[in-house]
Amino acid sequence: MFKKILIANRGEIALRVIRTCKEMGIKTVAVYSQADVDAMHVRMADESVCIGPAESTKSYLSIPSIISACEITGSEAVHPGYGFLSENANFAEILADHGIKFIGPSVSHINTMGDKINAKAQMETFNVPCVPGSNGEVKNVSDAHIAAKQIGFPVLLKAAAGGGGIGMKIVSSDDQLETLFLQAKSEAKKSFNDDTIYMEKYLEKPRHIEIQIFGDGKGKAVHLGERDCSLQRRHQKVLEETPSPGVTPDEVNKIGEICSDAVSKMKYEGAGTIEFLYENREFFFIEMNTRLQVEHPITEAVFGVDLVKEQIRVASGMDMALSQETLKPQGHAIECRINAERLPSFSPSPGNIKEFHSPGGIGIRMDSAIYNGFKVPPFYDSLIGKLIVHADSRSLALRRLSRALDELIIDGVHTTVDLFKEIIDEEDFKNGEYNIHWLEHWLSDKVQ
Repeated sequence: MFKKILIANRGEIALRVIRTCKEMGIKTVAVYSQADVDAMHVRMADESVCIGPAESTKSYLSIPSIISACEITGSEAVHPGYGFLSENANFAEILADHGIKFIGPSVSHINTMGDKINAKAQMETFNVPCVPGSNGEVKNVSDAHIAAKQIGFPVLLKAAAGGGGIGMKIVSSDDQLETLFLQAKSEAKKSFNDDTIYMEKYLEKPRHIEIQIFGDGKGKAVHLGERDCSLQRRHQKVLEETPSPGVTPDEVNKIGEICSDAVSKMKYEGAGTIEFLYENREFFFIEMNTRLQVEHPITEAVFGVDLVKEQIRVASGMDMALSQETLKPQGHAIECRINAERLPSFSPSPGNIKEFHSPGGIGIRMDSAIYNGFKVPPFYDSLIGKLIVHADSRSLALRRLSRALDELIIDGVHTTVDLFKEIIDEEDFKNGEYNIHWLEHWLSDKVQ
């Protein structure tokens, strides 16, 4: 087992990893930018190293700085959390060159799944159902017209190296294709330095369902059910729940077995998520995330496991403690992403936290790194907390969530707390009748 782990991240995820390490008797090292000198993860770690100025490119994304921090502190492994360098194959490779273990999958798996065209091709070899689409890259406008005719409108243009909706365009008719294709390539080049575009059938009203998987890197793998991540705004998840109110347990077990079989054949190591669009009782693969997800706590709640602990165990060379036979979900869990944002514009709201009170009671978990007097910096993601509730049933989980939102106090910055109070009171949401477009339409109706 590792004696010291460096956490290459900040905020609530850094604090979350530190907590597990402490329970495992592992020393921790926090890295921080000058803007995060008073951050909670810096206070809670056994050691801390400043790695640069506020800008993430000069601190949390600076591979030389993080490698130096590892060498200075004698860290044997790095947990990347999510975001920043968590899916950066070059980072994982450089760590290996320095004899430092990357707590995550292999470089080859990060590379393969980081390219959505290659990921889709890989999954097709494992009989994972995929969205109908182009046979690899769509290189030019002429090829785009041919592919769209074969697939049938509407179609979706997507950046192979993309994420967060960047380089993604919905095309409803042939006369729109050239303009939107060129726009998609331009966005992809600007954001990812890679203008590779591919095409898929656009599904009208799907749910976004993801399967949590875990592998030991030697051929053993399990799945830990599904998460419904359909409540999204601009392709960014807002609220997640498990189990999904729109998918049956039999369907989950079937697609879960397909996913765990694929991961087993890949000899994938650690935590990962295989994401699908789900429509008309069919699953369609869209991508695989080779890291821990923001919404992992709801899976931990219903399965009673610590996914970070399992990541660390497997990365250290120990056998995976999880087995499919003993993984039995219990109850229902929901997570709300609490952002420091001003409604209804959703613009960032940095500033000083004047008062913070976390909700409590049975089945409540608040993952946050803020505290009274903490200054929310303007340089990073606006996520300042995750409110997770767990109960025996979805109806009780919703009532528990309502209570917890009422108890939660965050003064000094604007937050999305009131948004969740409204969402969970909507009949569509109460009845589980929503898809990936529901929230955008609901927000649009509120503005009118």
